[in-house]
Amino acid sequence: MDTLPVSALFLALIVLFLLSAFFSGSETALIALNRYRLRHLARTGHGGAIRAQQLLEKPDRLITLILLGNNFVNIVITQVATYLGYRLYGDAGIAIATGALTLTLLIFAEITPKTLAAVHSEKVAFPAAWVYTPLSRALAPVVWLLTRVSRNLIRLFGVTPDSEQDQTLSREELRVVVTEAGGMIPREHRKMLIGVLDLEKAIVQDIMVPRNEITGIDLDDDWEQVLTELHDGHFSRIPVYRGSIDNVEGFLRVRKILPLLSRNELTPEALVSAISEPHFIPEGTSLARQLLNFRKGRQRSGLVVDEYGDIQGLVTLEDLLEEIVGEFTSDPSTYDKNIVPQDDGSYIVDGGTHIRDLNRSLGWRLPESGPRTINGLVLDHMEFIPEPGTSLMINGYPVEVVQTKANAVKTVRVRPKWRRSADSGNAPR
Repeated sequence: MDTLPVSALFLALIVLFLLSAFFSGSETALIALNRYRLRHLARTGHGGAIRAQQLLEKPDRLITLILLGNNFVNIVITQVATYLGYRLYGDAGIAIATGALTLTLLIFAEITPKTLAAVHSEKVAFPAAWVYTPLSRALAPVVWLLTRVSRNLIRLFGVTPDSEQDQTLSREELRVVVTEAGGMIPREHRKMLIGVLDLEKAIVQDIMVPRNEITGIDLDDDWEQVLTELHDGHFSRIPVYRGSIDNVEGFLRVRKILPLLSRNELTPEALVSAISEPHFIPEGTSLARQLLNFRKGRQRSGLVVDEYGDIQGLVTLEDLLEEIVGEFTSDPSTYDKNIVPQDDGSYIVDGGTHIRDLNRSLGWRLPESGPRTINGLVLDHMEFIPEPGTSLMINGYPVEVVQTKANAVKTVRVRPKWRRSADSGNAPR
């Protein structure tokens, strides 16, 4: 080595630094790859992605291969730099080379390449995979031996290296992925995907039409009144009962009787013959499960019952689909008819409005874990029937009772959640 010119030693150092930077950067790039995008690219036939996926299937061997190459190169760099310093400055050159080498290795072989690789992981990892694939075959015996020794040491700490890590995403993690997709997924599509994810969290009781709001046909009514209700109705399927909804006979598909109705030939017997069997749904059924049940049973509506078999409300297929795609019949630029905005920034809300609907419409965070409606929420907080004008604070939202009737709160005024600011000393009155 004494015969080698100094310029050749400097050139060797540059090449070794580049190799060290390659090993350091490629390690970071391969680890930083998005596993789901990697699988997608591999399925489309991307060569670099296929090789990177194969390497990452055995991460311990990949890390061993990279560290083997990186440490070998760094050791050679140390030897060459020390010898070069000795040739140039004698014994003092050894100390100079050590200090300079520490700084240059840190900047040019570690920090810089790893930062670039983390930012542009695919641009670094895929070309590197083409290098590591044949290199792993050439050094397979050495890598196998080092990996085996490492695994035995790890087992001393009670860790099993071969145990597969669970890389599946939970519902909440997938929700974050969809939310942060940004421009990659249109806003409306993101809302629908999140709606699908939320189907498992909600139950039919959250979206049902309460029993006191169910519109149906009472067979005990005068026949002329029944005909009037059929003519004026706006629903394609109507529950039919005798006396009360507890004595439900089934569901009437209006289209079946339209020809007779249009010719004024509909009779009570023909009406009864067109009724289909009622479908009952336990109140704790998740929306995802009920959607599957509707599809399996080829049904479009059902009556929600509690644990005692009493009817609590009505759920339709349209209600379920609206949880995913939004309202079918209302203008998305307007609020629900039960949520009326006021000039002072407050909202007049019907007591029967579902808290979940209010939160979704206005982006609020009223508690959904207890009562389902605004009426139930107020009564749960007050523990008695409040008088009109009563005010209370629920989860930071000022609520004022506007109207009560019998044993329920009919309407309330709700203001947006008040936040204390630097220049506001007191809450708004």
